[in-house]
Amino acid sequence: MPTPSPDRRFVLQAMLAAGGCALVNPPAAAQAPVITRPIPSSGEQLPVVGLGSWITFNVGRDPQQRATCTEVVRAFFAGGGRLIDSSPMYGSAQSVIGDALARLGNPQTLFSADKVWTSSGGAQQIDTSRTLWRIPRFDLLQVHNLLAWEAHLPLLLRMKAEKRLRYVGITTSEGRRHGEFVKIMESQPLDFVQLSYNALDREVENRILPLARERRIAVIVNRPFRQGELTQALAGKPLPGWAREIGCTSWAQILLKFIVSHPDVTCAIPATSNPAHARENMLAARGPLPDAALRRRIVADVQRLT
Repeated sequence: MPTPSPDRRFVLQAMLAAGGCALVNPPAAAQAPVITRPIPSSGEQLPVVGLGSWITFNVGRDPQQRATCTEVVRAFFAGGGRLIDSSPMYGSAQSVIGDALARLGNPQTLFSADKVWTSSGGAQQIDTSRTLWRIPRFDLLQVHNLLAWEAHLPLLLRMKAEKRLRYVGITTSEGRRHGEFVKIMESQPLDFVQLSYNALDREVENRILPLARERRIAVIVNRPFRQGELTQALAGKPLPGWAREIGCTSWAQILLKFIVSHPDVTCAIPATSNPAHARENMLAARGPLPDAALRRRIVADVQRLT
């Protein structure tokens, strides 16, 4: 097993010092079934934790790093994961995913989510992306950061009507262009939206998440750790006593459970290049989720400690 990164290693050490020896005595949550949520437009169930690939899978042709990414994907599927998300924007990530899927025998449980990210030539880019993934078709295609969405959404909707695609969506991140995002959600027949949301960045609770519920749109959450900023800030901070109530053995799991406990969130997509972290993240899709009172306490504690 790869050595945990310093931030998570310090958290584990603090847990051990506090008597919470989770590595020796795994929590009951580890034996619980994977929590799923339905895609509103179809009823298909998705595990509430997926896998992102921004930065972490952009490893070029390095054989050792590609092999490590394959182990991340192996751990993800072994933990009950399905949805893997990528984009043409993510460097070599698409080919790394395709390589991993091929090495693992093309897992049939895969839910493939990618994006179109170009000012023109969307159809050609999509075909290139599909070739890199080595799959016959995508489950979900999203217009990345709304780039040229007026041209791309009709293409994706036509692909869906022709059964060359199962779901259509749009994405944004870091709170950008929320006004335009809302207008598209209100006017277009979307299956998915993807956005940033975590215990500190909660603007989407006000309008976008309620609108997703109203419009029956699934929600994928990106940047659950603020690209590692939150887990690094919480490194070495002892876990609160209430963490055991929801089966959490790390701050990363607490942060993920906060996100996926929101009833309008379908799936969070943490990215990692560490197989141990992939296993740890998938455990957040099992066991109890925080209720409304505990969600408020998580926000307060994260604000206080970061």
